[in-house]
Amino acid sequence: MADQNGIVETGPSHFKVIRHVRPKLSCPKCQTIAQAEAPSRPIARGLAGPGLLAHVLVSKYCDHLPLYRQSQIYAREGIDLERSTLADWVGSASALLEPLVAAISRHVLGADKLHADDTPVPVLCPGRGTTRQGRLWTYVRDDRAAGIEMPPAVWFAYSPDRKGEHPRRHLRDFKGILQADGYAGFDRLYNESDPHHPIKEAACWAHVRRKFYDIQVATDSPIASEALERIGELYAIEAQIRGQPAELRRQVREARAGPLLEALHRWLIATVKQLSKKSDLAGAIHYALARWKALIRVSRQLL
Repeated sequence: MADQNGIVETGPSHFKVIRHVRPKLSCPKCQTIAQAEAPSRPIARGLAGPGLLAHVLVSKYCDHLPLYRQSQIYAREGIDLERSTLADWVGSASALLEPLVAAISRHVLGADKLHADDTPVPVLCPGRGTTRQGRLWTYVRDDRAAGIEMPPAVWFAYSPDRKGEHPRRHLRDFKGILQADGYAGFDRLYNESDPHHPIKEAACWAHVRRKFYDIQVATDSPIASEALERIGELYAIEAQIRGQPAELRRQVREARAGPLLEALHRWLIATVKQLSKKSDLAGAIHYALARWKALIRVSRQLL
């Protein structure tokens, strides 16, 4: 019987130059010259092919490999690519990809519901040798859990700070349900008193649950444990109906999740009266109660 043991090995990467030979033909009678047009390039008059550009971009933005390190790696392979050259390629590729980014934005914002969040990113301050904190705003369209086959996608938008004017600008044409955390910049997008307002809020149960979870881990609080158990019952219902037709999900939520939500609401109100106003548990409960209308929207919508 053959030995099935073995090892996985790799070899050195390689680069190649693709030469396009275009014969130039002349006609002695009509005194004209004919030659095939040169193939188009990702960057006009640039030497980088699409595969090399993709590798540079993926290394920088997906693998978080700075350009100066990439330059050092290429040098070990015998390829002289200065950081300034790589930076020029990244800038040109960014302009080249703008139509794709715009298409993703249109696709994402064309959804009936979105998930939104933001995350800090350190940004270099040229000439100062320091960094400042910028923001990446993420807008996600993902209807797979609702049994919809429309491709999921995420649109990233950068801003130099976290002012609420940025999500308001990003979502100025969006109409539907927005699920986000309790950041005040998102709050200004909603107007619950106006039934015709284009954006409706669906608060995030994961953020509510996380507060009780952190307290339970830190203090083994029985109140936090009970909150987690009650929220877990809601999660269990969602797990059972995930991917089912929209109307079925709404019926199940109204029949099964509705009573659980009413009981949870009564329990939260009764429990917070027994706690110190400055306690972490009281803060977690007030966080949920302040967003209750947006939290229970899930039981009434085709989400």
